[in-house]
Parts: sequence; C-alpha cells; structure tokens
Amino acid sequence: MRGLRKLPDDVRARTTKDLAVQIRELPATANKLRLAGGLANLSTEGDFGHDTLQEVANTLGAALREQPQTGKNGEPDPLYVELAGLVRYEHVQASLDTPQFLAAIAKLEADDAKRQRVDFTLIDLQGKAWRWQDLRGKVVLVNFWATWCPPCRKEMPDLESLYLKFREKGFVVLAISDEETAKVSPFIAERSITYPVLLDPGRKVNEQFRIEGIPKSFVYDRSGKLVAQSIDMRTQKQFLEMLGNAGLQ
Repeated sequence: MRGLRKLPDDVRARTTKDLAVQIRELPATANKLRLAGGLANLSTEGDFGHDTLQEVANTLGAALREQPQTGKNGEPDPLYVELAGLVRYEHVQASLDTPQFLAAIAKLEADDAKRQRVDFTLIDLQGKAWRWQDLRGKVVLVNFWATWCPPCRKEMPDLESLYLKFREKGFVVLAISDEETAKVSPFIAERSITYPVLLDPGRKVNEQFRIEGIPKSFVYDRSGKLVAQSIDMRTQKQFLEMLGNAGLQ
C-alpha cells in the first residue's frame, strides 16, 4: 500500500480494488482495521472509479462491523467519519447503521452547514485583500493546500488550466495555505501559478471550513451557495464536474 501513489492511475485503480478485497478477507485484527482505514484514505486521491470506491467502502464498513470503535470527547471515531465521507461525497453505499456511523454522518452535515455560512478576508501573495462577500456573482473554487502535500501539488496544474479557461466567465480560484510567505511565494513562482494564493497563518479560515486534511476543494455558485466539494485531490475531469454544478461549462 505504501507504493500506491507511485503507480500510474489505471494501475492504481486496479491495485486499490484488489487490495480492498484482500483486506476484507483477512481475519479480524487491529491491523486489518488500520489497513482498511489507510486504503480508504488513499482511495480518493484522484479518479479511480465508483466500483473501486465501493469496494473500499465495503471493506472499511466490514472491518468496523467486526471491530466497532469508540470516539473521544463526544466525537465519532475518525474511521466512521472516513466511511461517512465516502458515502456523502463519493456517493457509495454503506450498510452500517450503528450510532457511531450515524453520528459521523451528522457531523459532516453540520460541517457543511458551517461552510455555507463562511465569511472571511484574507491577503494574497501580492498584498491584495480578498473579501468573501465581494465575490457574489462569481463562481468560486476554494482550495486548501500546502507546499509539503504531494496530492496538492499534483492537482495544481489542473487548477491553473481551469482558471485560465474560465476566469473571463467570472471564475475565481482562491488557494488557501496556512504556511508562511517565505515558503509559499517561491513555490508558487517556480510553478508559474497565476490564480490567487491566500495566506491563513492563524488557520482561522481553515477552522471555518472545518479542514482536517488536505487538499480540500469547495465550489460556490454565483449566489454564494455551496454546490460541490471534494474530500481529496481531484483530476481536471472531476473539477469540471464540480464546476458544472455551479453552471460553469
């Protein structure tokens, strides 16, 4: 599983699906649950097909049925949240109705409600202030990323291509990093990225968006409604599908 990221996408899809089946056939141990969770975490880094994601969800759901987990501080265990994310955002099925899983679904619903009510002002690398309320009338893709994140780096060329293609139609990309200017500026310059890159050093906006892992992307339509989001890296095709939900073709 450690070498999955190095595989070509078509090979990675087949390998991920095969691993899901193999893990499901293992005896019920703590290691099986870790493997199921780790595979689920990696399975959303791109577009590996609905069937692959369904196998991954089946495996994680089966492992959680065999070894139920207990959350901490009133929060559902992260593995239930992982499975709930696959169901809510990748549209797979999970035959699990335990209190922990239902709590995870409720958590994601509450997080999305908060994302609908965000309001912020951040400064980009050129010193320009971006106010969320000023962006009504535009299609906005908010992308959370970091220089150290391989999946973030992988999707950046596709974001740049889409930004150049649609910006004259009122499309805005806001790429938000919690790192320092000294680290972000040379990274962006080296890759010739032209879409706005905003800094959130105190992570206040990250907290508004309930960001617990990156990359994450959210698409808002011209009325400010959250219409699509990703829980991981997206391909250009997947980004186009998200933008289509905002009426951008």
